[in-house]
Amino acid sequence: MISFKSPIHFRTSSRPTSPNPPSPPEPAMALERTSRPLKLSFSSFKRSSPSISVSSPPPTLLVQDGSYLQALSLKLSEAVSKAMMQPTGPVPVGELVGGRRPIPAGRGRALGLLIASELKACQNNPHLHKAILRSLHRPLSVLLGNLSGLLLPLLSSPAFLSSPAPTVQAPNPNATQLHALAVAGFAGELLESFDEMSLGLDNDARGDGLKAIREGLVSLIGRVVNPLIAGIQSELVPLLESLENPVAVTVPKAGAKALHPSVVSLQALMPVYARALARYTTTRPSQTTLATFLISISWKALVAFANRPRVKPSPPTSPLGSPQLTPSTKRQHVTSGNISPTTPPPTRFALKLPPSRPSSPPTISVTPSAAADARALHELMVLLPRPSAECDATRVAREAVDEALSDLTALATLLENISNPLFKVGKSREAISEEIEKITADLPTLIALPVLLWSYSGVTNETPSIPPVSSIINISEDEYRKNCLSGFGRAEQCSSIIGHSVLDFLRVQGGLESLVAQWLANRVDDIDH
Repeated sequence: MISFKSPIHFRTSSRPTSPNPPSPPEPAMALERTSRPLKLSFSSFKRSSPSISVSSPPPTLLVQDGSYLQALSLKLSEAVSKAMMQPTGPVPVGELVGGRRPIPAGRGRALGLLIASELKACQNNPHLHKAILRSLHRPLSVLLGNLSGLLLPLLSSPAFLSSPAPTVQAPNPNATQLHALAVAGFAGELLESFDEMSLGLDNDARGDGLKAIREGLVSLIGRVVNPLIAGIQSELVPLLESLENPVAVTVPKAGAKALHPSVVSLQALMPVYARALARYTTTRPSQTTLATFLISISWKALVAFANRPRVKPSPPTSPLGSPQLTPSTKRQHVTSGNISPTTPPPTRFALKLPPSRPSSPPTISVTPSAAADARALHELMVLLPRPSAECDATRVAREAVDEALSDLTALATLLENISNPLFKVGKSREAISEEIEKITADLPTLIALPVLLWSYSGVTNETPSIPPVSSIINISEDEYRKNCLSGFGRAEQCSSIIGHSVLDFLRVQGGLESLVAQWLANRVDDIDH
């Protein structure tokens, strides 16, 4: 009985648990419910990662806790320290100074890019932007102090100016100069980033307070570049000033191009100076120094060529196509007429004498013309680097340099036409005057005036000679060069006064109807008005 009753009870008790098939949907729904929170949590984890990044933090959160500014200060300090670290790798020969290597190129640009990226990331938040600018003061001040401390022993070293200008034998800078140029290059790269972000400017309304840093970087560049360019200028100026004195040179044959000895020396030096200047003036602040240097040497050349005395072409020292007589040949001609009858004829010893050397090519002594020297010098000066015309900050300097070089070309054209005997053949007086006006349109008055005065007799045939301008205005030549011909600006200021004095002199000499007087009267009227 018990065995029959117990199965009945078990069957009735197991029926509520029999609906098992509906159970599989419940785990599926459970999986769906659990999978959605997992997806949301994973996506939220991915989106929260930028909040940890230093480069682009959310402005509101960073302003509240201030952790971003602390991390940025540490990051900038670390970047400054890395910028001054010694580079790794093999050491090139001749680069070590005191056990240190020069700062590699590109580190200043890398530091500037770091600062620019941080400022651009918060450009929509002016408060955070100003806070970042304030945080730049300390690391940049430390950087400027480190650069100054690194540069001071280099500039005070005798090796820095031991060779102020490169030579053909030593065209590259020495190790001390190389280290100083590396410091200047680092400062120039950082200043390029300052210019792109308009930091440290006088007209900056944000008040970033970085003007002292900018001025310090510019000063570092000037302390390195200015002495090196001055060394090249000190070597060039004597050569340019010597172009004022005509010198007779010997050329191998008739028709050969004769140049002044100084121009010949510059033909070897100018390529060396061009490479050195290109290396010195890689930074933007050094472009101003480069423009000043180019304008200065252009003016020296203009003054030298304009005041070179006119020398008539010297006759050749020997007939064209025949060898020049030497003392030995003259002695042979003299003794050949006094041969005694007992002397055996020279043909007796013809087989025993060595073959005679070929005769030397014919040579003549000529004085190079100022026009040819001016053309040759202009071709050499074009090799020198010039300020960039694409940058707004250096475009004005480039225009000034181009005008100075064009003046040298105009002076060479004037010298060629004045010295050409066919210049006024078949031309009326008005045509000659118009052509002179056209040639001298861009020339300074005090540069074209001595050329036209010395050509006075050749153009007008009224007087054999004209005294120098300094004698006309009753001052010494040195005082006239110092006070009136010191530069383009000073010459323009003195043009009117000197022009009136020369016109008064021509009035006394009775040459008011000359071409020079007409040209000068028109030029003075233009200056006065």
